[in-house]
Amino acid sequence: MTIAYIRPDKQFDTAGEQLKNINAYTLANGITVDDEFIDYTSQNKPLSQRPDVTNYFHSHEGATLLVYDIWVLSTNIQDLVQMFRCLLKHEIKVHFIKKSVIITRESSGMLALGLIDKLRQELEEESQKFIGRPKGSQSNSKFDQYVGEILQYLHEKKNVSEIARLLGVSRSSIKDYIDSRELKQVAFKSLVQKTSKDAEDDVINSIACPKPTTEKK
Repeated sequence: MTIAYIRPDKQFDTAGEQLKNINAYTLANGITVDDEFIDYTSQNKPLSQRPDVTNYFHSHEGATLLVYDIWVLSTNIQDLVQMFRCLLKHEIKVHFIKKSVIITRESSGMLALGLIDKLRQELEEESQKFIGRPKGSQSNSKFDQYVGEILQYLHEKKNVSEIARLLGVSRSSIKDYIDSRELKQVAFKSLVQKTSKDAEDDVINSIACPKPTTEKK
């Protein structure tokens, strides 16, 4: 069973942006998504207070999880470690689409550490930026729920008027949505990054060690 897991976070990408990238990945790799889980739990709640998530993973042992990026699982390092333990204990294979890596129970421990450290670095970078919605990021849209259908219709070469009629929405609104999300490019895979054979090494090599300090005599 293949599951798309989306978790909006005000510091990062919207649910629609995550869905767009997951759909592009599935189209490029011939993957069929069987279920979609959107976790709207507050980012401030620890994993122990997210029973819907833990119960869901417990009931889907051996599944494949498609996640846009590491922060989707959690933006709390301690929670992220627990999330990894939970997922791997239940033999869930996780595809981190942006990092182009797949983690399983057989993966190197250094890969898991590398992913955790990547999150630490990203959070440090975010904390130094201007508070507020990042430049160029997009707000949620009422059309986000139709991303999968829109991409499929575009892939079938249906025009905007046909798509608007099928969804029962205005042509101008859906055209603006398709253009702003670059969904035509996604449907025809032009935005899909090729998976690097060295992606795992890239993650591991990105682990940052504290620099030694020199004491003055």
